[in-house]
Amino acid sequence: MLAGVLLLATVWVFLLRYVPDQALLRLGSPDVPVEGVFPIRSELLRAFAPKAAAVLVFLLAFGLVGGWLLAGRMLAPLTRITEATRLAGAGSLSHRIRLPGRRDEFRELADAFDSMLDQLESHVAEQERFAANASHELRTPLAISRALLDLARKDPARAPDLIERLHAANTRAIDLTEALLLLSRGDFAGGRVDLSLVAEEAAETLLPLAEQRRVTLEVTGGAAPAAGSAELLRRMVSNLVQNAVVHNWPDGGTATVHTETVGDTAVLRVENTGPPVAAEQIPTLTEPFQRGTSRARSGGHAGVGLGLAIVKRIVRAHDGRLDLAPGQDGGLVVTVRLPGIRVATVDPSRPGIRTHE
Repeated sequence: MLAGVLLLATVWVFLLRYVPDQALLRLGSPDVPVEGVFPIRSELLRAFAPKAAAVLVFLLAFGLVGGWLLAGRMLAPLTRITEATRLAGAGSLSHRIRLPGRRDEFRELADAFDSMLDQLESHVAEQERFAANASHELRTPLAISRALLDLARKDPARAPDLIERLHAANTRAIDLTEALLLLSRGDFAGGRVDLSLVAEEAAETLLPLAEQRRVTLEVTGGAAPAAGSAELLRRMVSNLVQNAVVHNWPDGGTATVHTETVGDTAVLRVENTGPPVAAEQIPTLTEPFQRGTSRARSGGHAGVGLGLAIVKRIVRAHDGRLDLAPGQDGGLVVTVRLPGIRVATVDPSRPGIRTHE
């Protein structure tokens, strides 16, 4: 409508106002008649104004109807995005827009919204897994505390010794709770942790369990300093060693923990003997509650399948890499690679010169 008005104004300013309102005729000779039409401004306005008004009315109607149809067609993707937003606000994070058509601004907005829903759904699933992991990890120290309290109530004479053990169990539960909360936030303060020392500590702690199950537990290799949380890495190594012991032959086997430094990477490798693990079963072992049909613990207890899920989360929180592979003679080989720490040392043959290794 505005464009039509501007066009008419242009016609008036640059054309009609130069047409005279009266026609002046100059006859060359009285004997020569004058023929033709001589338009004047008033006549042109009377002929032109109704037609211009009709065109403006048509432009107004066409603009309203056409604009309404065009806006509805153009804003249809926005309606789909709005509906997806309502569903997400109601708690349904599985819905996706998947807008078809060419890649315009609405398509980019819909793809970005789908990506956001993917991240939100993954985050919610991770929080649910964290709750399951926390309950799994805290169940053992809480059960120990309850057993110690029951024992102290039945045998008061052993109270001093039981109190010390109860204090140790509660301290471990508190440390573990703080570590799990720290793991859920993912913003832990990193320090220097030698995986070889952590492996020796875990093997020493789990040695009675290995002897009970007649499993030979060995720790080999050298220093492997890594950057990370000592409590989380201790939990990671403990879970791996415990899995290597309990997922073994029921009548005896071997479990080996090896640590080394390769370049700027600290490497921890835990392998054991035991029933063969199918290659297609490997990807499912790090998922919560996934144990597999043939990978059950010796002794009849199948567990809940959260040990490797926690290991995977800890490795990812430390920007590391977790690899699982079937052993050549059965069992499983688990390799953890974490960012290492370059340690400055002094070369004895060149005093005053510091090297890095």
